[in-house]
Amino acid sequence: MNFPLQINFKVLAIARQLSLTDATGQLIFYVKQKAFKLKEAVTLFADEQMTRPWFNISADRVLDFNANYSFTDYTGKPFGSMRRQGRKSLWRASYEIFDGFHPYPVALIKEENPWSKVFDTLFGEIPILGVFTGYLFHPSYLISRPDGMPFMRLKKHASFVGRRFSIDKLAQLDQTEELRILLAIMMMVLLERSRG
Repeated sequence: MNFPLQINFKVLAIARQLSLTDATGQLIFYVKQKAFKLKEAVTLFADEQMTRPWFNISADRVLDFNANYSFTDYTGKPFGSMRRQGRKSLWRASYEIFDGFHPYPVALIKEENPWSKVFDTLFGEIPILGVFTGYLFHPSYLISRPDGMPFMRLKKHASFVGRRFSIDKLAQLDQTEELRILLAIMMMVLLERSRG
């Protein structure tokens, strides 16, 4: 994959849809979040026409306070999981990524500046001016090992409806680790965007 990667939300879709492309514009994932589901269910496709499912992400419960999100490939084989850290995420978005083989997390996702979310929410409540929050507040998230060594950084970019993100690579990873982290990032972006 050629970094930096780009995440773009599709505007005016009933179900949330987004694409992940590399620096050359090559599609990596096309993501569709199933609409009107009690439990989160996301399918990641290898093509924009959504004819080749590649991965599925599904929640283990209806409420996502401490939900676990399991990753499976197109054959149903487990590929790891992600868990939202409920209480820690009240102030600063915080997630753990698991490889499926060990009981401890192999990576963490942490919001770098929770104040940007606070100001985004407060400013968003102001009539008329609230629609411009996408140009003012740009949260970023650091993906790192549990010991603090950074792997990747996700950053939101200025846009009218807050729909563009980039992912920079900060360390070498094997392809399986990269894919697992990208699955977690895609799910986290969907969850955090739905919270504002």
